[in-house]
Amino acid sequence: MTIKKGFILTTVLSVVTLIAFAQTSPGIIDDEDYQAQLLRQQRKGARIIPTAVPLLMIAPDSRAGSMGDIGAATTPDANSNHWNAAKLAFADKKMQASFTYSPWLRDIAGDIDLAYLSGYYKLNNRSAVGFSLTYFSLGNIQFTDNQGTSLGTYSPNEFAVDVSYSMKLSEYLSASVTGRYIRSDLTQGQNVGTSTTHAANAVAADLGLYYQRDIAADKPQQVAFGVQISNLGNKISYSDDDMISSFLPANLRIGGRYTYDMDQFNKFSFMVDLNKLLVPTPPIRNEDGEVLLGKENNVGILQGVFQSFYDAPDGFSEEFKEINWSVGAEYWYNNLLAVRAGYFYENKLKGDRQYLTMGVGLKYNSLGIDLSYLVPTASHNNNPLKNTLRVSLSFSF
Repeated sequence: MTIKKGFILTTVLSVVTLIAFAQTSPGIIDDEDYQAQLLRQQRKGARIIPTAVPLLMIAPDSRAGSMGDIGAATTPDANSNHWNAAKLAFADKKMQASFTYSPWLRDIAGDIDLAYLSGYYKLNNRSAVGFSLTYFSLGNIQFTDNQGTSLGTYSPNEFAVDVSYSMKLSEYLSASVTGRYIRSDLTQGQNVGTSTTHAANAVAADLGLYYQRDIAADKPQQVAFGVQISNLGNKISYSDDDMISSFLPANLRIGGRYTYDMDQFNKFSFMVDLNKLLVPTPPIRNEDGEVLLGKENNVGILQGVFQSFYDAPDGFSEEFKEINWSVGAEYWYNNLLAVRAGYFYENKLKGDRQYLTMGVGLKYNSLGIDLSYLVPTASHNNNPLKNTLRVSLSFSF
């Protein structure tokens, strides 16, 4: 096992263990004055919401990845299954499939990859079915014990399989439901401390709505709005200890789009997305594990969803910081060449992912190719797709 990749895997396993430990570990000492000071610091400090299988929140395709990870209300394509499957009912092709390849952490290792296969099929003018497969590989890792004895070479991986159904409810409105199976095998049965680990499994569902309407004007224009609630499913665990379990990254995505056809050759689209995790915020606790500020986050799935809107220890201001936003633009020339750009923002106390994105798209007959490039703008410049070129291929039928 290379030192760097071993560090990655160790870090992942440590985070999984600490998620549960943090629910009961002390946070503040007894001395009242010092306790009050620490309480003030913790209220204003970084408080990232921990979730399992972050794979589910990664922008899997190059088109969305070049527009700031936007997808709630973009025009329908083969990758809509991830962003908002309700769009598929408005797709203008009978059938489309897409494949995306993304190198991952290339500054650390050379064989960590993300692959995404997706597509849809129109059943009729009012409904469609979609599918997708997301696969994340950590490459080959050699496990060793504390004495350095080899325990074998393994290939940790995660994947998710989705199936969706989308139907028009009216001329302008559609809805969708998506079922998802998730498997995360990071340890391949290795022991971590005194715990025996195993692959984690989960099932989840997405719900989506999409509204699209042309505007009567001198030049063709269109507005669209989309809402998606994703990854509503059971908690996930890598061991038999029920205390060590984590929420899936349940998420609320809301977005809008405005498209303007300047003439028969030139078309512009402007888009915005807002995202908020539907997962409880970790509270501030005392040394006995009692909640001092915020709400208890060791709760059930549905309670966690509703609680996520009002449980932040620092109140509404912190809830507002938990909303990520993206803006993006897309220009098409003669429906052959696309130029795209976008920006993604996450508050520095909630993860500090901030980056510019850009990309191009080419379409010829039934074949399409999209490229995207990411430029981090946060002070630490730390993003797993930094300086990485992602490629998507699509086929229409």
